[in-house]
Amino acid sequence: MLAFFLSLPYQFKTIMHHISVIGSGTMGNGIAHTFALFGFEVALVDISQAALDRAILTIESNLERQVNKGAIDSAAKISALRRLHPYNHLKDGVADADLVVEAATENEKIKLDLFTSLDGFCKPKAILASNTSSISITKIASVTSRPEQVIGMHFMNPVPLMKLVEVIRGYSTSDVVTKKVLDVAILLEKTPVEVNDYPGFVANRILMPMINEAIYTLFEGVATAEAIDAVMKLGMAHPMGPLQLADFIGLDVCLSIMRVLHEGFGHSKYAPCPLLVNMVQAGKLGKKTKSGFFTY
Repeated sequence: MLAFFLSLPYQFKTIMHHISVIGSGTMGNGIAHTFALFGFEVALVDISQAALDRAILTIESNLERQVNKGAIDSAAKISALRRLHPYNHLKDGVADADLVVEAATENEKIKLDLFTSLDGFCKPKAILASNTSSISITKIASVTSRPEQVIGMHFMNPVPLMKLVEVIRGYSTSDVVTKKVLDVAILLEKTPVEVNDYPGFVANRILMPMINEAIYTLFEGVATAEAIDAVMKLGMAHPMGPLQLADFIGLDVCLSIMRVLHEGFGHSKYAPCPLLVNMVQAGKLGKKTKSGFFTY
């Protein structure tokens, strides 16, 4: 794995060296883990020291799991942990960044406020990327003075294992920035796929309506949650049923993405199912609350 990185031409390895990841939740710590493992210096930034502490423990545990599976050796684990640098102040955490990957809550206002701050704190040449799964990259870029350097870098969960990275070009994203981000994704042994900035991009424009339809199927009493998931797993070869997948994503995140699609396209077919709305209002968010379509 790391031999791949070390064997690359010097100019390719030095496209970017310092990476800042904003947000230390599930996606943020997975992104930080992956960059650190492949030789990048990584600043992991979160306003909560407790969240940062949990993230570092999670990364250490996940690296150890890779060691136990023979995917990496102990030296690679130790080196990756040494490249991780936690910060709970945004300005300090992004000062040296060549690339910032924002992985904060899927909330438009939070992201817009963050990118306004990043634009002021980061080096002029720094690339600002968002891991957003649905929010417009063009809109995010509009609050900065460098829209040509703003791009989407949508990793899949779990980040260390999943190969896809959706690379989303905003209206003003430059060819040079797009090429750099595609190249960096390849350095991480990911498969980057370039897409344009429309609601839901590709992954969630297709996935979320399917999940929403599965919720409607349950809501209308067509079948139980177990039956719906069994049909999709056994009949369509899905590794996980849509309702279980919704629980793992988080029902609040699913609802947020459906609302982005509904607002963006203005079509009733993207309206979130009332059952999804009610479950989120009741605090039944899936695996993270131990209760959703299934119990955990």
